Amino acid sequence: MSTPAERSAAISSALDAIDPEWVIQIPSSTLKAIIDHEITRLGPRVLPVTREEEGVGIASGMALVGRRVVMIVQDNGIGNALTALTTFPQAYHIPLLMIVTRRGGLGEYNSMIHTFCERVEDISAAADLRAFRLDGAVPIDEWSRRVVDAYEFARITRRPVIVYVNLMRE
Repeated sequence: MSTPAERSAAISSALDAIDPEWVIQIPSSTLKAIIDHEITRLGPRVLPVTREEEGVGIASGMALVGRRVVMIVQDNGIGNALTALTTFPQAYHIPLLMIVTRRGGLGEYNSMIHTFCERVEDISAAADLRAFRLDGAVPIDEWSRRVVDAYEFARITRRPVIVYVNLMRE
């Protein structure tokens, strides 16, 4: 089984391959290694936002003008982003890759996380948002390629695509 550091490194490697011009993010201790990697690479073009729907609006606007943009957040923020995702990039065929880290499960210390996060993939499926999952069932050496493939899938289908990644333990 891979470690959280190896999982974060695989996502960072994928972002290196995608080479986004902008990364929209909500600061998170779970995503710290990835965010720090992107800040080293992109500096001020790693834009922190305060709410997920704000990030969806900014990232979608950037994609509309041809910028390569990726958004990274935690899954507990998908509820905040649902209306923005379904009424802007999904409705207007805007490619947007979201890397969304999973929370909850065994070892989760924040009790409020469980109620929403245990159902987040079902919720995004009900909203007809395309999503893929990376966790311990996927060999770590495939993670980077699958994130790059998801980015290309978003571009080809011209819609938002979510990659749910479990950076913590299973």
